[in-house]
Amino acid sequence: MKNLPEGCILRKATSKDASSIRWLVFKARLDPTQLKWQQFWVVECDNQIVACGQLRNFVEAQELGSLVVTKNWRNRGLGSFITQHLIEQATQPLYLECLGKKLVSYYKKFGFVPIDFQDLPASLKSKFKLSQLGKQLIGVPVTFMKYRRITYLAVETAPTQAKSTCVDYGNL
Repeated sequence: MKNLPEGCILRKATSKDASSIRWLVFKARLDPTQLKWQQFWVVECDNQIVACGQLRNFVEAQELGSLVVTKNWRNRGLGSFITQHLIEQATQPLYLECLGKKLVSYYKKFGFVPIDFQDLPASLKSKFKLSQLGKQLIGVPVTFMKYRRITYLAVETAPTQAKSTCVDYGNL
């Protein structure tokens, strides 16, 4: 995982961060429901919250959500850093919903795969049902995704033998 830029730290949100988190999510036009600061991690740079993301807890599942990086801090790896951290923090099967092909490609890099609405756990179906309805009725480009363990196969060759090593990343 890349390091954060100099002067930046990743930390668990505190109650003092609640208004900054709400403002970031509002400006990004993301789902403003279930914004519980206790579920958030933030990146603070030079004493300002510049990025955030949360793990929402559901029955037998978690949702990676509210991933926001302020415009001035984009393209520096902050979103990837938070995403990887939230994946590592997850303790249950991890899901998300995203809009558009660009975000689907982004999350695939971390091991998320598209799934059908009917494959979601019941606790998430009730949350995502409006998104699914919009997808069916007016073609909203929403994709539901589940995190799958990523396994890399590294192959080392020597003049007399080949050796392979599997490295397993992920929590599911």
